[in-house]
Amino acid sequence: MPADAPRIVIVGAGPTGLGAAWRLQELGHTDWDLYERAETAGGLASSVVDDQGFTWDLGGHVLFSHYEYFDRLMDTAVANWVEHEREAWVWIRNRWIPYPFQNNIWRLPDDDLIACLEGLLDLHRAPPTSAPRAFDEWLLQSFGRGLCDTFMFPYNRKVWAYDPGKLDVGWMGERVATVDLTRVLRNLVRRTDDVAWGPNATFRFPLHGGTGAIWRSVADRLPAERMHYGCQVTGIDTRRKILTFGDGSTTPYDTLLSTMPLDHLLLSLRDQPTLTARASQFVHSSSHIVGVGLAGETPEEFSTKCWMYFPEDQAPFYRCTVFSNYSPHNVPAPGRQWSLMAEVSESPDKPVDGARVLDETVAGMRACNLIRNDPRIVSRWHRRLSYGYPTPWLGRDGVLMEIDAQLTALDILSRGRFGGWKYEVSNQDHSVMQGVEAVDHVLRGSPQPTYDDGM
Repeated sequence: MPADAPRIVIVGAGPTGLGAAWRLQELGHTDWDLYERAETAGGLASSVVDDQGFTWDLGGHVLFSHYEYFDRLMDTAVANWVEHEREAWVWIRNRWIPYPFQNNIWRLPDDDLIACLEGLLDLHRAPPTSAPRAFDEWLLQSFGRGLCDTFMFPYNRKVWAYDPGKLDVGWMGERVATVDLTRVLRNLVRRTDDVAWGPNATFRFPLHGGTGAIWRSVADRLPAERMHYGCQVTGIDTRRKILTFGDGSTTPYDTLLSTMPLDHLLLSLRDQPTLTARASQFVHSSSHIVGVGLAGETPEEFSTKCWMYFPEDQAPFYRCTVFSNYSPHNVPAPGRQWSLMAEVSESPDKPVDGARVLDETVAGMRACNLIRNDPRIVSRWHRRLSYGYPTPWLGRDGVLMEIDAQLTALDILSRGRFGGWKYEVSNQDHSVMQGVEAVDHVLRGSPQPTYDDGM
């Protein structure tokens, strides 16, 4: 390693921080340390085993990839996987409709189907003539009034915890399937389900340990002496390039790669009041993850389902995963137990009573026929994640561009799900590659296409 090689300090042992550390070791760069506030690695991609022995992820994570580098890392980290073909559904109007919803509206009741078709035909006859100013306008211009009123508006309010009119339009990419009128009509005439869209049509999941097993394994393969847990960053002196931790200890850096939430990073900059003041501009939602473990075999109706969307008010959750289908070892007694994991969003615009959310979730599962015939509930688990989704608020891109340039000038790169604050590149593969590309940029001057281009 060259004598003038920079000391690189990484904050956070989630996928981005671990990806960066892995790349540093791979390149033979030895002057680095990683600091994580928790006692274990994984961040928002961690898993938890509850008191009854059920495994839960911190959200509905599935593993798919846009990168060969990421695939190789996953093959190194985990030996035994369960391979899945996605089977996703929407529960609406007391019936199941396959995902993506817009391709399968033939299953709707007649009145809803007619409204959706009329909206699509209106768009066909009179296409939009101006660019959308916000996400609600983009939805209307893409799907028409009927589809928006039936599904797009209620679901997006539920998942984002903000009205779509408060969201920008530059983040969608492959996240939202647009509509093909010919395809919709063909499915309607043939009464055919159309389910193949999207990058996660197939995915894999660890046989043991949940998603968190991946990142524990990656962390265990890195030099233990460079991995520091229980270290909460409380201050950053950008002039002297020193990090301060909650116990008063400090460490120097030449380049800082931070994966903490970007607003927290800005608040930690003790000598940059202009940047610190911008922390209040950032918008995010919180997530409540609720796990329900049940006795008995998985009902036939759910034996092949992966996850399900819930746009209506029957349930507080926007998504529910048949988590025991991901791996039989997500329950302590495979074949004799099964599990459901639900996600509830929260924001100042959509408050949630944390003391009641578990009971309300179970009630919603009953109302939506997820739980029938009064099966015995053997586990009830709840975790609130203060940072759930980085919201693509109106004006986000300009703010991020300005702040990234200013931080880069200070030798700070803020990357990852909340470090980069770009929902469009916050999957696990994107997050890892943000860390890898940041290291290559620092050491080799390489571009950072995942973060910069949103690929």
